[in-house]
Amino acid sequence: MAGHSHWAGIKHKKGKADKLRSNLFSKLSREITVAAKLGDKDPDMNSRLRSAIQAARSSNMPKDNIEKAIDKSSTSANENFENLRYEGFGPDKIAVIVETLTDNKNRTASNIRTIFQKHGGSLGTKGSASHNFNQTGIIKIDKKELSDEKIFELAIDSGAVECLSNDDFHEIQCQKSEIYNVKKKIETKIQNFISTEIEWRPLNIVEVSEDRAETATEFLEALENDDDVQSVYTNLIFRNN
Repeated sequence: MAGHSHWAGIKHKKGKADKLRSNLFSKLSREITVAAKLGDKDPDMNSRLRSAIQAARSSNMPKDNIEKAIDKSSTSANENFENLRYEGFGPDKIAVIVETLTDNKNRTASNIRTIFQKHGGSLGTKGSASHNFNQTGIIKIDKKELSDEKIFELAIDSGAVECLSNDDFHEIQCQKSEIYNVKKKIETKIQNFISTEIEWRPLNIVEVSEDRAETATEFLEALENDDDVQSVYTNLIFRNN
């Protein structure tokens, strides 16, 4: 989902809250606009748009911003956005997948390459890092919606392969090809979703010592903060010294 990072290790704070919120809203707006442009402007008829709006609401994006993003899809006929994926390796050989949504692939490629090089990493070809990951459909639901037992039963009955719960949310896992079918069944019982995404989950983990954590964190944050980057995935986990 737009604007979210997916680190296997510790999630670190990134800069000032106002700047982060503005950056997140910009990425969420772009996803809403593109989803509305590519499909029906009625979220009930457009699963990608519906998921984008749900993600925006869960991030407390104002209703006016959401409506403006949808309206922009009608006035941005000359803007053609592409979903592009970049793969490579960062500090300490951590595998990284960067998903972008861009209207200028030359600009985006240059920016991503520069970030990799500046932080001692190397941008690879398609497939160079993704074999370290598996794509999984991930649906996240606020913990307040249903109890652990009820959400597990609903998830399995809806075709999910796993349902995990923590203190904040329920995470339903399914085959990537079935994510919207599973969600459609869950929507008969639940209306408020945190996010609906196809994520790259690491198959193996690279441990990085705490004294190297800052280097890796700066690299991942630089990627996240690029305007064209929607999601960052890595197999990094921090090890206590």
